[in-house]
Amino acid sequence: MPTLSQSLLNCDLGRLRIVAELWGVEMATPDAHSALPLLSKNLLDAELVAEIVESLPAEAAAALGALLQNGGRLPWPQFIRRFGVVREMGPGRRDRERPDRDPASPAEILWYRALVARAFFDTSRGTEEFAYIPSDLLPLLPRLPSAEPPQREISSQPLGRAATPAERARPTPASDHILDQACTLLAASRTGIAPAPANPYTPGFLHALLTIAGLLDSHGLPTPDATRAFLESPRGPALTLLARAWLTSPDHNDLRHVPHLQPEGEWANDPLTARRFMLRLLSHLPAGTWWSLSAFVADVRQQHPDFQRPAGDYDSWFLRDERTGEFLRGFEHWEDVDGALIRYLISGPLHYLGIVDLASPEAEDSPVGAFRYSGWAANLLKGASPEGLSEEAARVHLRSDGRVNVPLLAPRAVRYQLARFCQWEDDSPHEYRYRLTPASLNRAREQGLRVGHLLSLLS
Repeated sequence: MPTLSQSLLNCDLGRLRIVAELWGVEMATPDAHSALPLLSKNLLDAELVAEIVESLPAEAAAALGALLQNGGRLPWPQFIRRFGVVREMGPGRRDRERPDRDPASPAEILWYRALVARAFFDTSRGTEEFAYIPSDLLPLLPRLPSAEPPQREISSQPLGRAATPAERARPTPASDHILDQACTLLAASRTGIAPAPANPYTPGFLHALLTIAGLLDSHGLPTPDATRAFLESPRGPALTLLARAWLTSPDHNDLRHVPHLQPEGEWANDPLTARRFMLRLLSHLPAGTWWSLSAFVADVRQQHPDFQRPAGDYDSWFLRDERTGEFLRGFEHWEDVDGALIRYLISGPLHYLGIVDLASPEAEDSPVGAFRYSGWAANLLKGASPEGLSEEAARVHLRSDGRVNVPLLAPRAVRYQLARFCQWEDDSPHEYRYRLTPASLNRAREQGLRVGHLLSLLS
């Protein structure tokens, strides 16, 4: 990090005089060029530093302590969100209003004492702006309490609270239905049915999931070998494949699947880091206990608000609310973006993939009120196949009028191939319905399918 002299290098004489006055240092030099080395030398005195720090108001001392606890620097957006703004002023306005005598925030108290500066540094995520303590001042500072623990430190205590009976009135157990929806989408993609049949998941989720799982290629077509292995595998390993793909993918961007959020512009987030951090928080919840979703989200906001924004930046992501057209920028929209992502992760992918049970209040159309890990969660989270999933042993039924009824627990590989020979009809809650027609058989023939293959599927 830059030294004190480097941090004050571009300051005018008026700013340097303010720093000197606040430190009780005499400075009679006529210009900034000659004042800077003298001021820096006087400020880098351990006893004087201790006096200045001891005289700080509690809030400013806490802000300085937070910087010390994080190695002497914090992302600038995160720093000013926690400890207040540093007002932008030109020299004329500053000298008239003297913000150092009536600071607007703890951050401003530190700023005019030159205890904190502002600069861009290179990070693994690119160039980011930081609040920092000058490097030669840093070792002279005493240890101070921080206003809150480091952002990424996770307590073993679970966040939130147990759900009330009202919040968990209507349970919705986790299921493996995503395997059947995946089979439907794969068959539709292979057959060329457009648009693909609707599924109960958020728009685009299933297609994106099958892509990161290696089952759809870049053109949206099934990859033959991987698709065959997936459809022929038992339901437990098949579910594990999908869960593992989502849990480990750096490319699947959950934020871009949150309902009502429309991403715009060019910006980047880190979905895998956010997903893993949320799973670490969830790992501390008591097994088998229904947990309040709203209380969990509220505690994440209180203790780990920047879980998906390591730089604390709430302004550079362009996300629009599709319902209102409003752009959701700034920390005031945390609930609309970051809170919505948490709710989506729990009630969306974690539930779709069999990891989480959900529950809602009694009233119809109530949002999810509670959640808990399912009986399959422990295995799925460690990449093992869950136990107790049903066997696919049901038989296909062919009617004399050409209708083909495929029970939910018929082999997925059989349904996938039958669907390519048939015209698709509306499903029922218990079976998929197709019809053999001259047009569907001609389409199958054009795709290289043979009638002998159809007969073997129906036998």
